[in-house]
Amino acid sequence: MVPALLGRNWYRHSHLATAPIVVIVFVGLWQAIVWLGGYPSFILPSPGDVVNTSSRVLADGTLWRHAQVTLSEIFAGLGLGVVTATVLGYALARSPLLERLLAPYIVASQSVPVVAIAPLLVIWFGSGRLSKVLICALIVFFPVLVNTIIGIRSVEEDLRDLMRSLGADRWQTFSMLEVPAALPVLLGGLKIGVTLSVIGAVVGEFVGSDQGLGFLINQARGLFNTSLVFVSVFSLVAIALILYGVIMLLELWLLRWRG
Repeated sequence: MVPALLGRNWYRHSHLATAPIVVIVFVGLWQAIVWLGGYPSFILPSPGDVVNTSSRVLADGTLWRHAQVTLSEIFAGLGLGVVTATVLGYALARSPLLERLLAPYIVASQSVPVVAIAPLLVIWFGSGRLSKVLICALIVFFPVLVNTIIGIRSVEEDLRDLMRSLGADRWQTFSMLEVPAALPVLLGGLKIGVTLSVIGAVVGEFVGSDQGLGFLINQARGLFNTSLVFVSVFSLVAIALILYGVIMLLELWLLRWRG
């Protein structure tokens, strides 16, 4: 009994043990490629060069200053995109007529890459944070919208009939049935949205900005400071992983009633 429980616990948490091993192997291979290839630092910096650059930009506040800007754009864009997509997704899920009217235009809008729209938004709204927030919201909008529609429509009609037979009003049906039943799918869309929001912020900063991690990458690229490019990219990866982890914890907390 005890060995079986230990075995199950080890299998469940094995990723916690393998993650550091994967990182160590990756860094080792990276260092080996630098040694064997004899690459200069502006082509491929060593892990030590990246660590030194990271320490420097952390010490002088450069990395944190630009990361703050990117984070503010991510949070604002994510909030705007999620709220808009959830409200519109619920309306489309409950109204087939509205879906027939708007769905072709929504799908057509997704056929245009955000990279192509980003310059227009920068021209129209300036190179400040507003254009970056709108780009984030656009890239987050569609996956959250689709998951909202799927989640609301996944609620069984028999359960809706039960709520009506119990005399539940629209708000009670929404809060006690539709939201709990659709929550797993909605959170799945939110997981996709948080990672895409990072991409949206960086795309906007690439197009036109004088601050943010995307701007820092552009600046480092122009100066052939490849170590700083690596530091900025790793910072973006860390932000995406942290946001994804927060949504996973939120999912565990909100869905704890499922056991």
